[in-house]
Amino acid sequence: MLREKDAWMMNGYVGIVAIIVLLGLGAFSFYEAHFVLGAISLLVAIVLGSGITLIQPNQSVVVIFLGKYMGSIRKEGIVITVPFSIRRTISLRVRNFNSKRLKVNDVNGNPIEIAAVIVFKVVDAARAVFDVDQYEEFVEIQSETAIRAVATNYPYDTFEDVELTLRGNAEEVSNQLARELQDRLTVAGVDVIEARLTHLAYSTEIAQAMLQRQQASAIIAARKQIVEGAVGMVQDAIERIEKDGIVDLDEERRAVMINNLLVSIVSDHGTQPVINTGSLYN
Repeated sequence: MLREKDAWMMNGYVGIVAIIVLLGLGAFSFYEAHFVLGAISLLVAIVLGSGITLIQPNQSVVVIFLGKYMGSIRKEGIVITVPFSIRRTISLRVRNFNSKRLKVNDVNGNPIEIAAVIVFKVVDAARAVFDVDQYEEFVEIQSETAIRAVATNYPYDTFEDVELTLRGNAEEVSNQLARELQDRLTVAGVDVIEARLTHLAYSTEIAQAMLQRQQASAIIAARKQIVEGAVGMVQDAIERIEKDGIVDLDEERRAVMINNLLVSIVSDHGTQPVINTGSLYN
């Protein structure tokens, strides 16, 4: 695995001035019939001119000479580097990659559609050029692979607060996706800045059935919470009545009161009170 290093370079403006001087010297030498000096001046000017490179901000130029990596240049502006070398420009700017909508199965086997946006940038131009083929395509393929891997580790949704879900824990899932991506893209000299889910839904063929399942699960969860709350309220009421000595209840009457209180609290509709005009036991 290559490590990025600095390539040889010189100030471009100084080099251009030197080229102009050499061209002038060559022309003058030919005029004075000093052909050897003129040929040498022109040859040196051509050699220096072949190394002129223009680098924009947030770009890196990878210099290759006779198949060997000579280094990288990040200094913006005009520079002169190794003559007759191959120079590949790599952008160091922050970029976005929007994945396609992928159809995968969550941890429960339910087919879902998922997509994400990946924010990344190249931090090592040498790795991006030499350690992978077409690093942009590499980022795309590895991003989709990581999205699939993360999606299969979590359920789409659940009404139990005991596990992470894709819908309910987007922040944690996105962080896991970013870590998974960074592990895969380090080899390409790429730094993952952020990864966020942009689309998450059940597949169309099961969407209606899963909606009904969600509604049923929501009703069950709500009923469970209502019953738990009602039991606690009834228990507190009975204990307070007995503690304050408001009335003494035997086991049968206690059961009747508990039943009436539970029915009035849990019922979906308002209960109709019945006034007992006799004694408590009639």
